[in-house]
Amino acid sequence: MSARTWRGLRGARDVAAEGGVVTRRADKGRRFVVVRPGPLATVQDAGRRGVAALGVPRAGALDEPAYRWANALVGNGAGAAVVEATFGNVALRAVGGDAWVAVTGAPAPVRVGGRAAAWGAAVRVREGELVEVGAVSAGLRCYLAVDGGFDVPPVLGSRSADLLSGLGPAPLAPGMTLPLGTPQPGTGPLHADWLPLPAPPGELLLRLAPGPRRDWFEADALAGLATARYRVSPASNRIGLRLTDGPPLVRRAGLGELPSEGMVLGAVQVPPDGLPVVFLADHPTTGGYPVVGVVPEEDLAAAAQAVPGIRVRFLPVGAREGRAG
Repeated sequence: MSARTWRGLRGARDVAAEGGVVTRRADKGRRFVVVRPGPLATVQDAGRRGVAALGVPRAGALDEPAYRWANALVGNGAGAAVVEATFGNVALRAVGGDAWVAVTGAPAPVRVGGRAAAWGAAVRVREGELVEVGAVSAGLRCYLAVDGGFDVPPVLGSRSADLLSGLGPAPLAPGMTLPLGTPQPGTGPLHADWLPLPAPPGELLLRLAPGPRRDWFEADALAGLATARYRVSPASNRIGLRLTDGPPLVRRAGLGELPSEGMVLGAVQVPPDGLPVVFLADHPTTGGYPVVGVVPEEDLAAAAQAVPGIRVRFLPVGAREGRAG
């Protein structure tokens, strides 16, 4: 990326988040004001597609099915921006008008205006009322959608916060203002029966298609990967699911170091300690550690909800099966 391009991107972000307030100066319409941001809450949409050549990660909602369902409940199109809240515990106040909201993803108690409200359903919010999402009871990340979406300024075609490169709006902070978009004409909240989630599994099973550098590892190490058990490390984040408490993968001797090469979503990179890292939405676009395999995108929503300490197992599949899901 050229210095000129990078200055332009930084300038776009400075306008978007100047003074910790994500808003347009002339916008006095509907908006939400952050009262409590929780441990980590960010604005996310479908992500930045097709810009990896600029060194920009894709970003976007980690649990795409939950993200899409939240938007559908309030009548939004598929690409509207939502708030992704890790561990929940967020509170926002409606200002400038009424709104419809929906919370999906990891189950959490919801309150609107001090009253208990439904999770996984469209809920009416009156002007001045507080929307509170409590601590998640299972999983890791919940999604708060509002009719019209969160209308923060886009950067490279997306409103997503990218924690690796720093593009997009800053993580939510107390007092931050989030403007709301205009609801789509002819649409409205979806009134559907809520189905409770099944009990979360005690083990995360991830399919693993062959990677481009599997020949960098001893044959017995790869065979052992099919039966190995790991756990999700507390050091995991939006960049990658870091694994621990399992057998390290042993590199073949005499190979030296690998030059940096392109990385894809779901790539399983193996750093020098031998413990795999599954790349998620904020992953770097290049890397110098060998990729032993690739987890298909269909399995990454479950990875996004994997809490620290949960057991993880890989299921090797063929390359074609990994792509098709």
